[in-house]
Amino acid sequence: MAADPVTVTEIRPDEAALRLSRRSRALAEMEAADVDVLIVGREGNARYVSGAPRLWTAGSRAFGPGCVIVRATGAVHLLSTWDEGVPDDIPHENLYGITFNTTNFVKVLENIDGAATARTVATDGMTPGFARLLPMAFPSAQLVDGEDLMRRARRVKTAEEIDAIRASVHVAERALATAEAALVPGISGRQLTGVFMEAMATAGVTTPATQDVAWITSPRQLSPRSDRDAPVGPRDLVAFDAGVISGGYVGEVGRTYAVEGDAAAGRLFTRWDELWDRLLTACRPGAPATDLLDAYDATGVPPPPMPVARGLGLGFDLPLVTHALPRTAANQQLERGMVVALTAYVWKEDVGAVYGQEPVVVTESRPVVLSANPFRDARSPMT
Repeated sequence: MAADPVTVTEIRPDEAALRLSRRSRALAEMEAADVDVLIVGREGNARYVSGAPRLWTAGSRAFGPGCVIVRATGAVHLLSTWDEGVPDDIPHENLYGITFNTTNFVKVLENIDGAATARTVATDGMTPGFARLLPMAFPSAQLVDGEDLMRRARRVKTAEEIDAIRASVHVAERALATAEAALVPGISGRQLTGVFMEAMATAGVTTPATQDVAWITSPRQLSPRSDRDAPVGPRDLVAFDAGVISGGYVGEVGRTYAVEGDAAAGRLFTRWDELWDRLLTACRPGAPATDLLDAYDATGVPPPPMPVARGLGLGFDLPLVTHALPRTAANQQLERGMVVALTAYVWKEDVGAVYGQEPVVVTESRPVVLSANPFRDARSPMT
């Protein structure tokens, strides 16, 4: 019997252990950088600090003071028109409403306890308007970059964050299993995406991480995807980029399946296994991120059309490792507690591509895969 759809009727803040562990990391980075007040406008940063899933904040927008944290007191001030979903440790008087009058924002900020004496104020963004207004609210302060501070805090995950990512990954896996069961000749990538989205929504999650979940890999070129409405053929290799955002955290897995396997596809999967082993071996604390790029070179596999590794969390997190940005990779180092979406992608002309992605935690001993059914174990016998 199918499970009943999950109906969410109440907006709840993140669990206390989760939000407080994150907030302590942010405060520690403020202490290390000698920052008195941190102002964040990016939604992922605001949720990281506050633990509140706010409404009506989707889409791109100019910088605004969405959340403020004061180092001396640990007090959090939050842009919110109501208190549903706001944790108890943020009192009602620390909430301020939306306003189109920027002068009102100045009044809110200058009334924060500690604003008048703050010596260093960090922001994760800036506009010309706020560059003029913030010195009015913090007359004694120097304005500095706060995004780098937040990236340092967020790139290594707390134990509670790892659990949250694992829970999101499991939602993606369950929805993927439903889509995989619908994979038959004649179905299109658009239809498979619809099956995934329906299963995801039935589980109570309404936000996918990507728009196109399924596509037919190309036997002619390394990177192009098929037309979303192209029917799946019996010899096609069909890739799934299954991702959801649950509780604010991105959970993703990548899989490839063959409707009818053959010897050529089998050899490609074997080559994928070799590359995956090298990538896992490179996932160790202290290793340069370029070791992940070197795994492709050592296997003789062309660079993939997507990042080899990227941080999972509340949206974009470090590291970002891609052949397209070799200097960026060279300046990054893997650390214990990082959670990355690790990708192995092997392509062969006249066959197609095998795409596999796993959420991996870097640990002192060996990397830990967070998916319940890793790609290597979940593959059908034919592949």
